[in-house]
Amino acid sequence: MLEKIESHKKFWRGEGPGLILIPPSRAGLYDLNDYPQRFRDPQLMWKTEIKRASAVIGWPTDGIPTVRPNLGVITIPAMAGQNFQTPENSMPWPGDPLSIEEIRAIRNINLTESEVFRLSAEFYKIHRESGETQIATYLPDTQGVFDIAHLLSGDEIFYSLLDTEEGNWYTELMVISLDLYIKASMAFKAVMKEDSGIMIHGHGTEQGVYFPDSGVRVSEDTATLLSPEMIEECILPYVRRSVQQFGGGFLHFCGVHPSLFEQFTAMPEIKAIDLGNPEKYDTKYLLERCAETGTVLYSRIATEPGENWKEYINRIGSLVARTGARVILRPLVFPESRKECNEMLELWHDLTSK
Repeated sequence: MLEKIESHKKFWRGEGPGLILIPPSRAGLYDLNDYPQRFRDPQLMWKTEIKRASAVIGWPTDGIPTVRPNLGVITIPAMAGQNFQTPENSMPWPGDPLSIEEIRAIRNINLTESEVFRLSAEFYKIHRESGETQIATYLPDTQGVFDIAHLLSGDEIFYSLLDTEEGNWYTELMVISLDLYIKASMAFKAVMKEDSGIMIHGHGTEQGVYFPDSGVRVSEDTATLLSPEMIEECILPYVRRSVQQFGGGFLHFCGVHPSLFEQFTAMPEIKAIDLGNPEKYDTKYLLERCAETGTVLYSRIATEPGENWKEYINRIGSLVARTGARVILRPLVFPESRKECNEMLELWHDLTSK
């Protein structure tokens, strides 16, 4: 692991090739069999995540084997008292929105006494006491301030957006959600014994990336529903404040919103960005924008019809070299054999070396 951390440090300094996270199998992102049982059993959760991450050890990839308590998007809202469901063959679903009074009462809640925090803390303790040194832990799914506010208040948040004057309910809701995001992230990092401005993050996968100057990930999917003007006024200030506490952040969003992509990449606090729907964007545009702003594209990148892995890597690697972008690639096309994955790793490094 230490060797890979050193190579990631070089990457963040702008030295050496881009990084590529080649999966060790074609298994789905999450194993949902018996998920409700694993959700409330940290030992079962840990065993499942460790099995997945162990396949990365020694595999030809730049990724660091990683695990986390895989509790879904409800993690922080549940810590704040929102109910949730754990249906069969599904990730958790948020329950009923909270009332204004219930949301205001969050300020007085001890987040570390919640069930979800206890489950997470036990997961990290199990990992620490296992003596496993080749697999790192990373933060649960913390979402972002606006996504948390949306989960807590439901679709009423969009009516609140019509009145954004200082002192109104929307501003109060976002301040409460910001405080919740920061307190929860700090509590998790304390249990993990991870410095506030550093992290390894796997972004829901079994292999992660070392961040030397960013301590959190932000997910703002709901923001794709807003206009650029509303994003500028109502979203960006809270994203900025949420990651400044941790030196910077890695940001994700799903959907199609080029303006949102440009607004986020314009923020110096956002060190890397991931797109949930890369097939909806022109790859050259994404790389040129990231090169222009100095933002790392840590993401999947769309394939072209019928493209094999060599064609895919040659096309994207050549674009990376031409644009000068820095990329951590999560490939959508990759071989199955170790020999070919080694070839893929070497080809990517050759094409993206500075």
